[in-house]
Amino acid sequence: MNTNAVFGSQFNAGNRWKFLSLVLLVYISCTQPALAQQKEKMLRTLSVNGRGMETIPTTLSQVSLGVEVQGKTAQQVQQEAARRSSGVVTLLKSRNVQKLQTTGITLNPVYNYDNKVQRITGYAASNIVSFRIPTERAGTLLDEAVKAGATQISGISFVATDEAITLAQQQALKKATQDAQQQAQAVLSTLGFQPKEVVSIQVNGASTPPPPRPLLRAEYSNKAALDASTPIVGGEQQVEATVTLQISY
Repeated sequence: MNTNAVFGSQFNAGNRWKFLSLVLLVYISCTQPALAQQKEKMLRTLSVNGRGMETIPTTLSQVSLGVEVQGKTAQQVQQEAARRSSGVVTLLKSRNVQKLQTTGITLNPVYNYDNKVQRITGYAASNIVSFRIPTERAGTLLDEAVKAGATQISGISFVATDEAITLAQQQALKKATQDAQQQAQAVLSTLGFQPKEVVSIQVNGASTPPPPRPLLRAEYSNKAALDASTPIVGGEQQVEATVTLQISY
């Protein structure tokens, strides 16, 4: 038996254990102050919520309109609704409206109640589309749509352009961040502390709720459309952002 080999193996194993122990000791020695420092930093922090708001003009009108037809048979009513809708859609496409899409197609029986007896007297069909158009052109286009066959305007709301909303979101976030910093400075200076660094940042987003508008529903005849032009006036849209900062002191 080779005793030198056995002794050397034991010696190497012992050295390896000592080396690992030394590495672990160094690691603990290095991490403990860092952990303690981090813990202290988290204990002495101030959390503030900043709010920013940007107001922009609504230059686009979101319009919903269509046709509604009544008649004796379902086929007759559906065909007439399709014919009139086709004329309206052709007009809208020629005026280069944005985000044109069909939002509703219905075909329902019309009932009459006589001596508590329900009886079908006809059918009603409707076809509704929505689109966006610059607000200054909306009134004229509504009048043209009625002439082309539209019989109802279901609603209208006002929005800003996507580009304007994006810029407003950035500005609102800046204002929210500045608001949070100013709040932190006011609190800490009052208590006799000085802000050190931002420990964490939480962006809660920038929302763009459209201004509330009443749902409008009206029916028109071609004669009424010839008598006057429909005035359309937009408004403003608010973009709001909130930011949460955690600042050590």
